[in-house]
Amino acid sequence: MSLHRLFTVFAAALVFACSVRAEAEPLPAEKPPMTISIEDAIRIGMKQNRDIEIARLDRQMAGQKVRESWAEVLPHLTSGMTYTRSLKPTVMFLPGSIFGMPDAGSRAIEVSQDNSSMVSLNLSQNIFKLSAIAGIKASSLVRKISDESFRQTNAEVVTSIRRAYYDALIASEKCKLVEQSIARWEQSRTDTNALFRQGVAADIDTLKSWLSVENLKPDLVRAQSSVAIASTRLKMVMGVDQDTPIALSDSLVFHEAEFPKDIAVAYREAIEKRPDVRSLSLQLDAEKHKVTAARSEGMPSLSAFGALDAQTQFNDSQPLDQTRWPVSSSVGLQFSLPIFSGFGTSARIEQAKITRMQTRTRFEDLKSQVRADVEVRLTNLIEARKRIDLQSKTISVAERSYRITRLRLREGIGSRLELTDSELQLNTAKTNYLQSVYDYLVAYAELEKSLGRVVPPDLKS
Repeated sequence: MSLHRLFTVFAAALVFACSVRAEAEPLPAEKPPMTISIEDAIRIGMKQNRDIEIARLDRQMAGQKVRESWAEVLPHLTSGMTYTRSLKPTVMFLPGSIFGMPDAGSRAIEVSQDNSSMVSLNLSQNIFKLSAIAGIKASSLVRKISDESFRQTNAEVVTSIRRAYYDALIASEKCKLVEQSIARWEQSRTDTNALFRQGVAADIDTLKSWLSVENLKPDLVRAQSSVAIASTRLKMVMGVDQDTPIALSDSLVFHEAEFPKDIAVAYREAIEKRPDVRSLSLQLDAEKHKVTAARSEGMPSLSAFGALDAQTQFNDSQPLDQTRWPVSSSVGLQFSLPIFSGFGTSARIEQAKITRMQTRTRFEDLKSQVRADVEVRLTNLIEARKRIDLQSKTISVAERSYRITRLRLREGIGSRLELTDSELQLNTAKTNYLQSVYDYLVAYAELEKSLGRVVPPDLKS
């Protein structure tokens, strides 16, 4: 057998083995999509969204700050131990008269041994310290402010998920509209070809039918791309891995929502419930306690203390079990009254007052922003509701017009221009209705956030 023939046989055997292996090892099945409703999306987002997780950790941090503030009024207990090794003994000079030597001057006496050690236990307790009391009150407000911040983050994430879900829905619905339009033009092309074979339609009509279908295919590609992009954004805001396929179980359907019709009523509800308003109001109260804490720096303070000490000294030649540990103890009170601090206390008091005035100004500005925000959201919702009523009537008329125009064309008494116009009107009516429903749902989600109605489950009263 020649080398060329041997190589050909080997290559054929290799191809056959690869094909057999490919048939024996089927490709892994595609992962089924995760079907989710809008409530499912919100529930998943509450568990996996990173902004929510950061806000949850901030709440835990605030709880630890409250614990820290209580340290100023609780007792402090400390212990310590020291060990000293004498390299040269410590001496003390005493008068010689003590030793019966009046003319000998002073005499150096060794007062230390080779080793010395001391064990201490100290206790301190503030009895009166105004700054500690003000700090506890301020820290309790910090915890409440953290809760409101968590509510604000939760409202933003929930609203973002709702909007992303509605974006994915309208992208899918618009894609279906393009597919329906293509299907209608395909049917029209079939009808035109039949009329052409009967000699009723001209050759140009068949070309226009073909072009009508082909010109819609780029729109279909763009619509499909919009669906993919909307799905990616929804998974991102939910905190879901991008490789996870999802399918939406809800549809873009209009449901009448309950909302305050009067702006004044809506504004009062927002001022009462919005987390950013409540947070700034709490911040204003906290600034008042900070002013008190700054003033307390010039107030007297009283604390109690106690100490328990045990000490020993011994030389290297002395066994450890023969060492003595005499114990001493003491208790007392400490009173402190600041007299002059170089104008530092008065400067800190004025700074705290200025900060409180700034917070009050921001609070008033926020209330006017809330008033404008509520009015805009409410206006958008009412406007979208009116458009839904108008467009729902338009769709039925457009569908009837299209059916009549198509029937006229099939009977040879209509024109393609009439059909094109009817198709455009029908597609426009359906698109406008979908857009109105989408705008209504998004406006309602934004209004609920603006009114402060979005509350995490663990903070609902």
